[in-house]
Amino acid sequence: MTVVDADVDFGELDRQGGLGVRCLGVVHLYRTFEGHDVVALQGVDLSIRPGERVAFLGPSGSGKSTLLTLLGGIQRPSAGRIFLGDSEISRLPEPELARLRSRRVSTMLQGATRNLLPYATARQNIAFARLALSGAERKQAVPERELLARVGLASVADQVVSTMSGGQRQRLALACAVSTGPQLLLADEPTSQLSHEDRDAVISLIHELGDELGTTIVVVTHQPEVAATFPRTITMKGGRVGLEGRDGAEYVVIGAEGVVHLPTHLAEQWPQGTLVRIEPEESDRLVVSRSAEAVGGAGEGEARTE
Repeated sequence: MTVVDADVDFGELDRQGGLGVRCLGVVHLYRTFEGHDVVALQGVDLSIRPGERVAFLGPSGSGKSTLLTLLGGIQRPSAGRIFLGDSEISRLPEPELARLRSRRVSTMLQGATRNLLPYATARQNIAFARLALSGAERKQAVPERELLARVGLASVADQVVSTMSGGQRQRLALACAVSTGPQLLLADEPTSQLSHEDRDAVISLIHELGDELGTTIVVVTHQPEVAATFPRTITMKGGRVGLEGRDGAEYVVIGAEGVVHLPTHLAEQWPQGTLVRIEPEESDRLVVSRSAEAVGGAGEGEARTE
């Protein structure tokens, strides 16, 4: 079990507060090795308030990891607009975008080794992550050894990354991501290689970053236990935002041209091609029903939206 030092803070960098995120009609295509174009995102509209914490869910290929790299400025969308605060990063010149990525946004890619220098020690990796900070900011930030203690890596501070375990690398990648006190933290599967104890410690650290600095946090995860710690969840389906969870309630999201994704348990019962009727019941309520004939006499189902 990893011991986490709860008495260490993140330092007092002079840019506390989170960045708001807005996506307007974001579309992204990529080309396979065979030369085929694949649509990863199909017109995503999304708004995340400054300081909000959001977990993205969805099956493999739903577009959640692609969206994360777009928000981090690692890729540019094929179409649509993305704003971080007042900056439209989808059209920002590369030098300004690089400055934004290094100072205000931290992106933790899936797979710890993609975020680390394998030939350097843990302390050296954190120092490298802070190269874009000013001298004054580096003095204000929590020292490398104390930050490593926070994630349970004090004993391997001078160990080379290539000799660490997978779990140790994952925690080091998170330590590097938060070492600059970012205004937006983007993390793709940050707990995928961790034990239950380590997973809980890392998620606690992520939330403490939000508490102490007001950082906006967006996490992609396939673990319901991780998603349950976030006040807002977004489920991606087919390159679109399909469902949202807020304060324990689940909502479907009306997309372009009135497209609505059914919740998973209903989609399994009402397969593609099922005929349904949608009728207004009240001003803020619709009744969605399928006829017995549409399901071969299997009975009639009903869903309500409010």
